[in-house]
Amino acid sequence: MSQTVLIDQSGEKKGEIPLPQSYFSGKISEGSIYYTVNALLTNRRQGDASTKERGQVNASTAKPWRQKGTGRARAGMRSSPLWRGGGTVFGPHPKEYSVNVPKKVRKAAFISALSTKAAEEGAVLVVEELAFDQPKTSLMAGMLEKLELTGRRVLIMLRDNKPSVWKSARNIPGLEVKPFSECNAYDVLLAEKIIIEKNVIDQLEKPQSEGPLPDSAPAPAD
Repeated sequence: MSQTVLIDQSGEKKGEIPLPQSYFSGKISEGSIYYTVNALLTNRRQGDASTKERGQVNASTAKPWRQKGTGRARAGMRSSPLWRGGGTVFGPHPKEYSVNVPKKVRKAAFISALSTKAAEEGAVLVVEELAFDQPKTSLMAGMLEKLELTGRRVLIMLRDNKPSVWKSARNIPGLEVKPFSECNAYDVLLAEKIIIEKNVIDQLEKPQSEGPLPDSAPAPAD
C-alpha cells in the first residue's frame, strides 16, 4: 500500500497516510484509458457545423448569359459551386458525435489514471478537510503557494459540492475543483498534482463499497 503526504488546508504537513490499494495501486489498463479519454473528447464536439449545397442556396435559377456566342464558358446558375456565394461541395453538415463507453471500462480507466498518478512521487496529496466560511481566493492561493504549486495544473477532489471552496478557486489559473464522483480519467491525467480530501479516502476504504466513482456516461461539455 502506497503512502502519501497528509496536509491541512493551510498547506502544512501533518504526516503520512496510506492510499487504498484498490484505487491507487491497481492494474493499469492503457486500452481503457485510451477509449475513455477518446470518448470524453469526442463528446465535447458540438457537431453543429453546417454548409449549404447548391440546391439550398437562395439564388436565381436563370442562366447568367446565353449558352453560345459570348466567348465565355457556359454557366447554368448562380448557385454553382464555381461561383462566389454558390453552394459548397462536400461541406460539413450537423452530426451527432456522442460515444458511450461501458461503465466497467470507465471505472478501469479511472483507477488506471489514479494508479498512474500515485506511482509518481509527490503527485498525489491528501488534505484533512477543505472548509471555508466564505469564498476567499487568498486562502486557496496561500495553500498552493505553501505547497509550491502556484501556476501549475492542480485538481482538487472533494467529497461533496462545496460552493465556498469552488468559488475560492475559480479565479486561480490551472486549478480545478470537482467532487470525486464527477471526476474522470481525463481530469486525473491532465493534472500535474492531485489533492484529495481525507473523507474521500475514508469512503474508498469502507468495506463492501465501490466508493464514489463516476457512474454516468461521458457527457458533452457545456
